[in-house]
Amino acid sequence: MQYDIFFSISQTPVDDVTPTEAHMFRNFFDQVKAADRIGYGTAWVAESHLSSEVQKTHRQPVIPHWKGEVGLNTDIFQLAHKVFACTERIEVGSAIMNILCNGGPIAAAERTQAFLALHGLDTDEQRRLHVGFAAGRFDFMNEVYGVKPRNAVEASCWRVVKGLAFREASTIFLRLLRGDTFSSDDIPRSTLHAGLFRTPEQWADVQAMAGGADEIPVEPFFVFQNVRTVPQDVRRELLTLTIGSHDPAMQDYANTLQPVNVFNLSITQPDIIEATHARMQETYHPQGGDWVRGNMPRTTFVFLNADPSLSPDEQDQAARDEANKALGAYWTALQGTLDPARIAKAADNALIGGPATMARQIRARFHEDDRLMLWFDFFNHDNARVIRNMEDFMAQVVPALEGSTS
Repeated sequence: MQYDIFFSISQTPVDDVTPTEAHMFRNFFDQVKAADRIGYGTAWVAESHLSSEVQKTHRQPVIPHWKGEVGLNTDIFQLAHKVFACTERIEVGSAIMNILCNGGPIAAAERTQAFLALHGLDTDEQRRLHVGFAAGRFDFMNEVYGVKPRNAVEASCWRVVKGLAFREASTIFLRLLRGDTFSSDDIPRSTLHAGLFRTPEQWADVQAMAGGADEIPVEPFFVFQNVRTVPQDVRRELLTLTIGSHDPAMQDYANTLQPVNVFNLSITQPDIIEATHARMQETYHPQGGDWVRGNMPRTTFVFLNADPSLSPDEQDQAARDEANKALGAYWTALQGTLDPARIAKAADNALIGGPATMARQIRARFHEDDRLMLWFDFFNHDNARVIRNMEDFMAQVVPALEGSTS
């Protein structure tokens, strides 16, 4: 089993006290240096754009209940350079870089290439940048860059249209990263059709708005003449790509262009995980080699209590109390952005308890070849406590897991 770590750098209040931005960044670098020392494989960092506090003043705020800023990392490339400079072994990943906003897929590809050119100047450097890319959960970050409904039909089915915009952006992003020269005329045009909708009734409503056509053309979101990114002489072996889409067709399509790994959510159900692994064994791009389970990091919340002054039962209870408080605040903050039925299953997927209990949970829920993306600093910001939990996980949970037989 592989162990990665996830950082949100989310500036959320604790007991009505909002930590400063400098405090949050200092905590992050303390924790990532500790993760490097302890032996975690990759530091995955959330990306966010624009103030989530200010978006609450919008006419239709996306996350009206969120307190503080969703995240402070707006540029994984700047952050990664600094992480690599202050660590020795750990790799860096974006979880997840939005390629619709902040300049779109061309700018994202160019920034990636520039990073690889600089990162690879040291011929001894072998650590990879893992670029996770997606369309972004919060639409207020995309709208300011013009990625929003452009007519009544698109507004009526924006979820579907946004998926088509992401497919278009992914095509551009992945083709530029493999060195292609092309224009937007070379990108397949998108259409709305019945197969994209969850129910026939939803499609019928959209179809009626568009005059009854069986296919409705969607104008490109990115229009450009021939382009190719520079620099081109980069060490592409230092880049791993991971798609943040749960659409099987999108995962498969990305792998027609380049080897692309797959993210899951902490609330993704086991049957979907296993179905994804089975399918990716068939559709993973051949240049990536054989598909392995480590190509899909398994995100999970971690609420660990290894207080030596408590009994195992007391550790479990203390961890449950902490989890209930944190998860409750989180889902309240995200109210309206996730399916409530899926939210209800989130605690079942979290790791909660003392070291022995947590080891049993991992043994029961995960495959021995899985790669865990562990989320420790969750609505907490207690830097010393987070680092202690990171240490206790490796020092107590992993040995207990390896020695467990049940």
